[in-house]
Amino acid sequence: MARVLSCIQPTGEVHLGNYLGALRNWVSGQHENDVFHGIVDLHALTVTETPNVLGNQTLSLAAMLFAVGLDPAVATVFVQSHLPQHSQLAWIMECTVSFGELSRMTQFKDKAAKREADFVSAGLFTYPALQAADILLYDAHEVPVGDDQRQHIEITRDIAIRFNHRFGDTFVLPKAVTPKAGARVMDLQNPENKMSKSASGDAGIVYLLDDPASIERKFKRAVTDSDNEVRYDRTTKPGVSNLLEILATATNRTPEAVADAYTQYGPLKADTGAAVAEMLRPIRERHAELVNDRAELARLIRLGDERAEAVAAATLARAQAAIGFLPR
Repeated sequence: MARVLSCIQPTGEVHLGNYLGALRNWVSGQHENDVFHGIVDLHALTVTETPNVLGNQTLSLAAMLFAVGLDPAVATVFVQSHLPQHSQLAWIMECTVSFGELSRMTQFKDKAAKREADFVSAGLFTYPALQAADILLYDAHEVPVGDDQRQHIEITRDIAIRFNHRFGDTFVLPKAVTPKAGARVMDLQNPENKMSKSASGDAGIVYLLDDPASIERKFKRAVTDSDNEVRYDRTTKPGVSNLLEILATATNRTPEAVADAYTQYGPLKADTGAAVAEMLRPIRERHAELVNDRAELARLIRLGDERAEAVAAATLARAQAAIGFLPR
């Protein structure tokens, strides 16, 4: 059974694209591998400037991960900042990676360019060292990532190889794997772009905590096209095809089979909104239960933290021993 690590930042609300594109696969995969899911709140500090926000976002995200179906008895769900080993190993990783390697990271260049007139955190530059610590602490064999994150796994492997060469075989070399294909959910107002937290407005984004009326209203206002033909064709009919894919996923059918049942856009929009609202109803209800029962939510988080820390502490001790730190 492979050890698989997937992490998520507590920034912004979880939306339909996150759920259908990734989180549903996390739920189905928890019985196939030894899975660790970190809520990486330390990484969120690169974009967090307001006090008393990050903790609540972390708590809500933890509740969401359990609400969508992650079983705390099977999947290890933990909060990054609760485990000091992440920060401790991150410094060792910073001392093992070069300035040149960090300066070549594409994501730093892109993010720094977008914020060139604003404050650019040094954490954006050293981010890969902390991410390497996140991965190597858990002896992860596989890290499911999209193409935009493959460079981070490559530099993690480079750091691990260099450390192992200097100090002896210590870290498992992780492998970037392509995650199972989830539904590709596009923005309802701009169907040529993926549904994203970074979108300029909320009108095209369906959040998992939206009430049913809001969900149905967003779908009724979804952008389609002017020819009024219900047909599945991503290239020429992106808006209609997006609706068909979403409804197909919600009702366990193919987009083509869904298309055969409709001749007008109005009923397709209405039925898709209703199906999504119903699909998300138990998630929303379970999330509310957990958020309103802080003791139970804290207990579930603690279960994951304790399991994760047992692994992380052993890995950190192994690394420190390999370096030859003076024992306490």
